[in-house]
Amino acid sequence: MSNITLHTLSSMKENGEKFAVLTAYDACFSHLVSSAGTEVILVGDSLGMVLQGNDSTLPVSVEEMAYHTQAVAKGNQGSLIMADLPFMSYATPEQAMDSAAVLMQAGANMVKLEGGAWLAESISLLAERGVPVCAHLGLTPQTVNKLGGYRVQGRDQETAQQMINDAILLQDAGASIILLECVPAILAKEITLALSVPVIGIGAGADTDAQVLVLHDMLGITPGRRPKFVKDFMADASSIEEAVKNYVLEVKDGTFPSAEHGFA
Repeated sequence: MSNITLHTLSSMKENGEKFAVLTAYDACFSHLVSSAGTEVILVGDSLGMVLQGNDSTLPVSVEEMAYHTQAVAKGNQGSLIMADLPFMSYATPEQAMDSAAVLMQAGANMVKLEGGAWLAESISLLAERGVPVCAHLGLTPQTVNKLGGYRVQGRDQETAQQMINDAILLQDAGASIILLECVPAILAKEITLALSVPVIGIGAGADTDAQVLVLHDMLGITPGRRPKFVKDFMADASSIEEAVKNYVLEVKDGTFPSAEHGFA
């Protein structure tokens, strides 16, 4: 696989080609995931839960994110690396730039931030200074305490319209990708059609430009109840490599996600 860039992903959206995103947190899985044809590796702050055993992403630090981003970069075989800015590491535009610099220097190709319209200034400043940004809308795990738990977002007309407005605003501010988590499929489709930048979905139906899952979830090894939007790709695979390749294939041909993995 030749190196994936933002231009690659934009061209795929224009051509109606789906692309696949998976988390990875170390060199070995980065090598496997990228070699399987996954276009984007997300070094997610989800590592706080699946690697560290925390009950949320909130305890993760910028330094920990940089450590794992560096490891992923060493194993990567051409995927675009997106790294999460963790909780309260981008509360101000100046802090966002400082935190993003650490992750980009560790090997990230872009950073991901959670939030709506209030992020516009930070995204604009980052984009102007050469830092590509993915804006994460919908269920934003870093604000789970304010949201009152892991709940589907955008089910009523007011919040749905606000999400559409925020997505357009953040795109116009300079966001190169929008990620939608746990939103009704019909809303995710509307946002995807309204934007010129690629839209990645997780629990957001089949009409987004791409899908993302946490690696440990799609391998069926995360303890506890599996989220509705997750499919266990190890169930019908003889190896982790086969499971990842099947995930990539099903994202690209539209088999995954099916209706059972989304929300009305």
